[in-house]
Amino acid sequence: MNALFRGKGWSFGFRSTIMLYFILLIVLPIAGIYTQSFSLGWGPFWESVSDPLAWKAVLLTVKLAVIATVLNMFLGTMIGWVLIRYRFPGRRLLNSLVDLPFALPTAVGGLMILLLLGPNSLAGGLAGKAGFEIVFHEPAIVIAMLFVTFPFVIRAIQPLLEEMDKSEEEAAYTLGATRVKTFFSVIFPTMLPGILSGAMLAFSRGLAEFGAVVLVAGNIPGKTLIASVYIFGEIESNNPQGAAAVSVLLLTLSFLILWTVNLIQARRAGQ
Repeated sequence: MNALFRGKGWSFGFRSTIMLYFILLIVLPIAGIYTQSFSLGWGPFWESVSDPLAWKAVLLTVKLAVIATVLNMFLGTMIGWVLIRYRFPGRRLLNSLVDLPFALPTAVGGLMILLLLGPNSLAGGLAGKAGFEIVFHEPAIVIAMLFVTFPFVIRAIQPLLEEMDKSEEEAAYTLGATRVKTFFSVIFPTMLPGILSGAMLAFSRGLAEFGAVVLVAGNIPGKTLIASVYIFGEIESNNPQGAAAVSVLLLTLSFLILWTVNLIQARRAGQ
């Protein structure tokens, strides 16, 4: 009886510690942002989020995050497919490099883009002569978002490809289906939940990117100023309420995205 009580006590203490950790690091900071954003009332909150610069920064962030996400869906799907289905020299090294954006500080990623594609680089110089600007313009922001969100789609579809029953694919070939038809009829439906969940996580991550973008965007208000940099500027201007108001927009959108991802994963688990 005493051993059972000690076991339950240990379990209760462990759960309480986890909940306390979760509340202190997640719930309270989020609640603080919402509280700060409405600290002066609804009127000042609406003025902050409807400010032309704030609104343009949010819309630009969403637009470029969507572009980066769509590119990630195609590139991530192809790379994940190649890494799982093909064997070639250096495959393990390439597979390990997929997670490099998670390990590197995002500012380092921005610096790499600046050095590789800046006006003084070979690629940047050639693009400039062709009349196409990369760094300090929207393309650089998209590239920065691509870099920091690169692993999401790949890592989301790889387990699905590994777990897929190849007998269905072989049956399709036996019945005379072409490789293209087999891919879209048998393989792609299996990969689709991973593609969607990885894409939504990439989009949510792209919305919040700061370190890589701030070095390459140019941060021109109304043109290349994205939401995270705008929030930083509001903090520097001693306007925490305005910064919190814009943060609430991004935070709420991220909540909706994560809820959708969990819904997709729950439906997949229930199949």
